[in-house]
Amino acid sequence: MAEHRNGNAKPSDGKASGAASPYAINLDNFTKRLKTLYSHWKEHSSDLWGSSDALAIATPPASDDLRYLKSSALNIWLLGYEFPETIMVFMKKQIHFLCSQKKASLLEVVRKSAKEAVGVEVVMHVKAKSDDGTGLMDAIFRAVRANSSSHDTPVVGHIGREAPEGKLLEMWTEKLKNADFQLSDITNGFSDLFAMKDSTELTNVKKAAFLTSSVMKHFVVPKLEKVIDEEKKVSHSSLMDDTEKAILEPARVKVKLKAENVDICYPPIFQSGGEFDLRPSASSNDENLYYDSTSVIICAIGSRYNSYCSNVARTFLIDANAMQSKAYEVLLKAHEAAIGALKPGNKVSAAYQAALAVVEKDAPELVSNLTKSAGTGIGLEFRESGLNLNAKNDRVLKPGMVFNVSLGFQNLQTDTNNPKTQKFSVLLADSVIVGEKGPEVVTSISSKAVKDVAYSFNEDDDEEEEERPKVKPEANGGEAVSSKATLRSDNQEMSKEELRRQHQAELARQKNEETARRLAGGGSGAGDNRGAVKATGDLIAYKNVNDLPPPKELMIQVDQKNEAILLPIYGSMVPFHVATVKSVSSQQDTNRTCYIRIIFNVPGTPFSPHDSNSMKFQGSIYLKEVSFRSKDPRHISEVVQQIKTLRRQVASRESERAERATLVTQEKLQLAGTRFKPIRLSDLWIRPSFGGRGRKLTGSLESHTNGFRYSTSRPDERVDIMYGNIKHAFFQPAEKEMITLLHFHLHNHIMVGNKKTKDVQFFVEVMDVVQTLGGGKRSAYDPDEIEEEQRERDRKNKINMDFQNFVNRVNDLWGQPQFKGLDLEFDQPLRELGFHGVPHKASAFIVPTSSCLVELIETPFLVITLSEIEIVNLERVGLGQKNFDMTIVFKDFKRDVLRIDSIPSTSLDGIKEWLDTTDLKYYESRLNLNWRPILKTITEDPEKFIEDGGWEFLNLEVSDSDSENSQESDQGYEPSDVQSDTGSEEEADDSESLVESEDDDEEDSDGDSEEEQGKTWEELEREASNADREKGDESDSEEERKRRKMKAFGKARVPEKRSTRGSLPKRPKLR
Repeated sequence: MAEHRNGNAKPSDGKASGAASPYAINLDNFTKRLKTLYSHWKEHSSDLWGSSDALAIATPPASDDLRYLKSSALNIWLLGYEFPETIMVFMKKQIHFLCSQKKASLLEVVRKSAKEAVGVEVVMHVKAKSDDGTGLMDAIFRAVRANSSSHDTPVVGHIGREAPEGKLLEMWTEKLKNADFQLSDITNGFSDLFAMKDSTELTNVKKAAFLTSSVMKHFVVPKLEKVIDEEKKVSHSSLMDDTEKAILEPARVKVKLKAENVDICYPPIFQSGGEFDLRPSASSNDENLYYDSTSVIICAIGSRYNSYCSNVARTFLIDANAMQSKAYEVLLKAHEAAIGALKPGNKVSAAYQAALAVVEKDAPELVSNLTKSAGTGIGLEFRESGLNLNAKNDRVLKPGMVFNVSLGFQNLQTDTNNPKTQKFSVLLADSVIVGEKGPEVVTSISSKAVKDVAYSFNEDDDEEEEERPKVKPEANGGEAVSSKATLRSDNQEMSKEELRRQHQAELARQKNEETARRLAGGGSGAGDNRGAVKATGDLIAYKNVNDLPPPKELMIQVDQKNEAILLPIYGSMVPFHVATVKSVSSQQDTNRTCYIRIIFNVPGTPFSPHDSNSMKFQGSIYLKEVSFRSKDPRHISEVVQQIKTLRRQVASRESERAERATLVTQEKLQLAGTRFKPIRLSDLWIRPSFGGRGRKLTGSLESHTNGFRYSTSRPDERVDIMYGNIKHAFFQPAEKEMITLLHFHLHNHIMVGNKKTKDVQFFVEVMDVVQTLGGGKRSAYDPDEIEEEQRERDRKNKINMDFQNFVNRVNDLWGQPQFKGLDLEFDQPLRELGFHGVPHKASAFIVPTSSCLVELIETPFLVITLSEIEIVNLERVGLGQKNFDMTIVFKDFKRDVLRIDSIPSTSLDGIKEWLDTTDLKYYESRLNLNWRPILKTITEDPEKFIEDGGWEFLNLEVSDSDSENSQESDQGYEPSDVQSDTGSEEEADDSESLVESEDDDEEDSDGDSEEEQGKTWEELEREASNADREKGDESDSEEERKRRKMKAFGKARVPEKRSTRGSLPKRPKLR
């Protein structure tokens, strides 16, 4: 599409005029295709080649613009490269080339092949830089006349539609017109010649199509889903730029094609918001992507491999109405019909007629909106002339032809209240090869099925939409979004707390909508992988009896090599694999007799692992334990020690093997060449440290082509960290800490020594952690003490500066185009926003960064990605509390919540402000909540959760106000196993708040009369019991049991389970 940016099909670097060494013409292809050219010319001389005596093709100078020219296509088809500013003249017995010296030296190799293939002589006309070429052109004209079969006026075929560019071609065109020749346009001859592709060309088309459809499936669709899901404002032009980068870097979509062989066919096209253009010359504008209800998004992308084109276009429907759904379904059926008609022997027009027949039958009212063509031929040119899939083309389809089947409805109207969705278009395009047996869709991995392109985010019915017409803000800024509600008059400033409360209310609405969409699509299932059993391999000590070691004596033996224990049983040595041993112990009685007791792992016993071996031999009889008596205590102690050591070694090895089995395979590190010295940082320690008992050594960190390498002087102590595996990178200089560090949080685990980890840290101690004590108390004015402190400060500043220089150079490296897609940059913690807390077992200083919440000093490290957080609940918040807790709930409900305990209450306001500025929704509660059952209930019945207000059940202010005004407001948040009795007035009156606490009782007592304030505890207790008797309530009533059950559940109201009578919401994502 975007034919206005017609492109030169380019060789590897875009031109062939450089030195000959990087280029080599494929002589086999040249020979085969030269024969094809001459035989086609001979066979179709009159009808396609204009009875030409000579074919003159002039290739213009190289250009950075995308353009498709027949002359360039012939260069690439015949020679494999484009030869700019080169004139080729084909005659019956000669081929003339007019070009520069470098190109002539490259073309010399075709002389012999041309002679052997079709018996023609190759004549070179080398043009000097100072020469205008007129003399050489005259020589070619004389050769044309001499080789012409026409005695009067020779007929010279040329490509009439290509305007001359550059001085050489302008001179050639002028002389050709003024010469005594009859000119004939041979464009149709080349169109027919290029129409049927050979196997090499079809392979290039398939590779280009695979790249195109992979970018659509693995980049464009996830990108759109993320933008829509997170309600981002992204322009069509920025989506175009990002998609173009994905095409030009195939590794980003895991396509193994060399980037230098890849190019775009046209700038990717993104259209939405009522402005659609289905013509090939369309372009992406600077408007934001529009994805509100009943909106339509059209995406079209094309890529080239070795100059061969492919194309794919898809239409995505957002909460489509009946009209839009019908239009797409009819288009899909018509598109399939057009593809199905592309069979050898059919006419080209059959494709469009098949599509038209479907539309006339299923939706006759849409016939006038159908595009006038079903696509074009595609190959070296994006639009091959003569192969237009319209209703009038009578050419016959042949195997090897390739088509871009592009069909759409344009300028459709639908009844909506939004002007941006009233007008819409739909478009589908695929690259199709005509095979011997039928059509082959080579872009099929990008699905166009309705279920995969129709998103459904809005599950509210129309009545609700009419009641709340402005609930959803304009997503792309097309219309002004109403600002936050102002609670005071304009001349009064709002307090910071009120502004924060308003922003949090807006965030709550957005968060509930986002969670509803994700849950409706099954984004977080209720599955739980806790307690997964680690499987072990088959336990085989000896493959056959002959492998058993010869028995020395009937004594217990430990075979270290085969990891077996040989036990004497009934006069024979019976082997047991050491992994079957559960425990071994020995004891000695008063008669110096020793006993050894060996207990084996047996299925069915408590705490026994159910591995694959026990499941495999379920019907077998197992030996549970054996005991032996010995008079040799030394031998018994040696055996026990050997068995324990061997068990420990085998268990360690199996554990490491199981961990390595789950590792994701990493790409190999490409070391920086000798010309580019790697960026290096020396004398670093690593955490986690390498195993082994030797002395720990410092190492150096080097930045190479595609990753970091850390190595010490020991050859086995090496760690490679690929840039593509880095999720977050942090640089934390030493200020109040003892170390300066670089920390990498990874996407996938790697092995450091024998430890599996996602966090790798490199650090330097800026001062001695241990101080030597002694010599008495030193004076604060001691010159030696002052000098030592100054040295420490200088050392710390130097280390921080070395790290900063390393970070700056790596950031510059990551800023290069090949790393743009990784979005990497070293993040630095914001100390002024930090707070103390207990994320694991020890208190630590936790610091936010621009994208994370981290603690990088104490182990285990804490790295929380802010974009993965669903909500934050601040617990144990109340008057008189010195500390509170922070609970982080992740978007993936399968993950356990993360708790940071014992945060000082003085940090509460700062944390609220930070959470609000980072657009994280937070709630407050008086007591800790039991989150596992809460998340389980939400995932088991997401519809109920969404209907009951989503996360607003955590909002204490809303819960309290609702409980005063409505008797039913809180009943939806009782635990799922508590049966509500709607007929009970006591229950309605005693509707519990989110978290039970004594504060409720205190608030109730505030309304009591002043005469009760002087009563003693005994009097109050007596009155309370009398009141209970008058009501007839038992002390252990059903209501009291419910209260106790609620407390045992975790003192939180959880959305109750609902029967599965309702159907699940429509799936909001397309895959």
